[in-house]
Amino acid sequence: MSVFLVVLTYFAYVFIIVMYTVKAVKIARLPVHLRWELYPVISPPKSKYGSTIQEDEREWQQRHGKTLRKGVLYLLKENFRFNDYFKSNLGYWLALFPWHIGFILIIAFHILCFFGALVMIAGTPVAADSVYVLGKIFYYAILVLGVVSFITGAWGSIGLIVKRATDIDLKGFATRQNYFNYIFTLAVFLSGLYAWIFVDPSLAQYREFWKGLVTLNPVSVEPATTAHIILFSLFLIYLPFTRSLHYITKFFAFLWVRWDDRPNFRGSAMENEITGLLQKPVNWSAPHIPTGSNWAEIASGDRGDEKTP
Repeated sequence: MSVFLVVLTYFAYVFIIVMYTVKAVKIARLPVHLRWELYPVISPPKSKYGSTIQEDEREWQQRHGKTLRKGVLYLLKENFRFNDYFKSNLGYWLALFPWHIGFILIIAFHILCFFGALVMIAGTPVAADSVYVLGKIFYYAILVLGVVSFITGAWGSIGLIVKRATDIDLKGFATRQNYFNYIFTLAVFLSGLYAWIFVDPSLAQYREFWKGLVTLNPVSVEPATTAHIILFSLFLIYLPFTRSLHYITKFFAFLWVRWDDRPNFRGSAMENEITGLLQKPVNWSAPHIPTGSNWAEIASGDRGDEKTP
């Protein structure tokens, strides 16, 4: 069983990294988006009507106020606060927020376990009574992250199941996969919580498992800890097939769509990309979009058979 746990864990982490990478690369290679030009933007308002650079033609020649750092910090803040849900539906936020926090913390917990294993391999004991400060830091950080993630994740999973099943505004939009996701995550968090309370209160066994994982020297663990390891590994394998990719796509949507107001200068790379896309043929039709031509002709109205409203 110990060898199986090592193989399953390695496979789960490699699988999710590869799948997320493939999907992220596929999204990044998609054609240039249609500009939303939604405001407010992440830069401080400078214009008269709402901080859009289009209000002043001189701004096209100047450096924009937005930066990648500002955008990333803004999105991270939103991911940790969920302000929109807090304002619109507090009851739903009380379940959704801890569920997401539990998800983020349990990932951080396992990442910290990996680095904790490296510290242990380097000869620094990770324990409450460690003679090294670093060992104590890793001990309490791993313990706190793990326990908090188990509790918040379980609370959020139960809350979302109840809220989705009872709230008339949410019930009609809940799918079977929604409920399956909540039940699956509940099993993951409860298995970790059970192992911590009844089997491994200091998570020493789990740290030893990670040390064996890194050194390829599998160790035996209690059935409760085994169940959590298996469930979490299966959870990682399942994640790429869910909407969890929004943790990545959100950055594309905000930075490349909602906030992208880069000027399209003549001769620029953007103009070349748009020109190439406009040459693509139209293979569908509608009353306002005739088929048999390319997008440049449709946009310019050069089609003689195009109906004029």
